[in-house]
Amino acid sequence: MTPPAATGGRGPDLSVSFAGISLKNPVIAASGTFAYGLEFEDVVHLDRLGGFVVKGLSKEPMPGNPPPRLFETPAGMLNAIGLQNIGARAFIDEKLPKLREIKNTVVFANVFGYTRADYEQTIQILNEGEGIAAYELNVSCPNTASGGIQFGADPRLLDEVVATARRTSKRPLIVKLSPNVTSIAQMARVAEEAGADAISLINTFVAMAIDAETRKPRIANVTAGLSGPAIKPIALRMVYDASKAVKIPIIGMGGISTAADVIEFMLAGATAVQIGTASYWDPVATEKIVGELENWCVEHRVEKLAEMTGGLVME
Repeated sequence: MTPPAATGGRGPDLSVSFAGISLKNPVIAASGTFAYGLEFEDVVHLDRLGGFVVKGLSKEPMPGNPPPRLFETPAGMLNAIGLQNIGARAFIDEKLPKLREIKNTVVFANVFGYTRADYEQTIQILNEGEGIAAYELNVSCPNTASGGIQFGADPRLLDEVVATARRTSKRPLIVKLSPNVTSIAQMARVAEEAGADAISLINTFVAMAIDAETRKPRIANVTAGLSGPAIKPIALRMVYDASKAVKIPIIGMGGISTAADVIEFMLAGATAVQIGTASYWDPVATEKIVGELENWCVEHRVEKLAEMTGGLVME
């Protein structure tokens, strides 16, 4: 590692902020890949991360889809977990008090519903809890029988559900967009105009895998969400397109597994990033990437990482 002198005699400033929320660095563990955070406490120093997003929470507990629910692909992973979770009330009562005991940790709650009323009632429950920095509205999950992706793929429905959540929420609102749309820029603008404080993208692509020997689907749900390095170039393009369409901050995700990946997303317009699939093959990936970012900034004489956002050179 290059000596701190390379950045003026002190370490680089990795801090970023969006929607009134300050993070010590831009690395956030993505929803659905980091459980409720507590499960990673023995392997990851949670206070080293910028933050983490808990599993998608619904009004009532959900069992998720039947197995098999995961399948490794040559450059990523298929998942059809189906938003299995303990429900918003149990999260408030059982998980959140323990999360508040972890110092200097930023917790985001991912919120899911089948109807606008579901989103509204789930947020109302979560409003009662202390220690949640913001809500991430999941309008883009392709792995459930109804809701989710329908909201994220229809501009009118997206406008309605975001506006409903905005009226209900006592906290900043992040809207997680689906890539399974014709124009990500259009959907980003709809979310912004409906009251989103930030957007996060992209969620997984609808995909599938078949076993040629048995002639059966690899996933019980038949279709699943594709994530991992395979989707990174498309995710970068969508973050770039969205950044040109809206003024609110963007949280980028999709195949990030190295510090260089983080930098690329920030150059494309992201203020912060989320890391998901990488945590499956390496449970400490998020913390490692934070360390790599420190080294990257020192080696490239970057004193303030936040200045990388939107810094793509077009000449």
